Amino acid sequence: MSAELQYRVEQFLYKKSELCDAQEWDAYLTLFSEESEFHLPQWDSEHVFTQDPKREMSLIYYPNRGGLEDRVFRLRTGKAASATPMPRTLHMISNVRIKALGGGVLEVLTNWHTLYYRHATSEQFYGRATYTLQPNGDSWLISRKHTVLLNDTINSVLDFYHL
Repeated sequence: MSAELQYRVEQFLYKKSELCDAQEWDAYLTLFSEESEFHLPQWDSEHVFTQDPKREMSLIYYPNRGGLEDRVFRLRTGKAASATPMPRTLHMISNVRIKALGGGVLEVLTNWHTLYYRHATSEQFYGRATYTLQPNGDSWLISRKHTVLLNDTINSVLDFYHL
């Protein structure tokens, strides 16, 4: 991969994180294609997580962007008790690796770390994510986000903004 492509992909992911942290939901949602899948599998055993969200348990599974849009609607209308008031988050991304899949589509692997603060409680969430990025003009759209949460203990209800 060229240094320029590496830079552009990293900037795209940093922007996604920045929009999430700023709770700029409309701009955040535009980074996802209409058919984008969002998957956070459940751990099946100590080192194995579930693979098929249609047959096995997942912590979060949205088969398309409508799932994210519904969560944003609930956040905006106060219908998400677990997010009232909204927490403050800070997303950090590292170790970005890119693989070309053909036709301009990219598979991007990252490590991530999110700091979370709500009601005088701080938590940390961390893990690995795999994105599939489709070309969209001079940028990309996320067509799939698969995230593995490595925390053993989770003291709050998980939502997309934790990841």
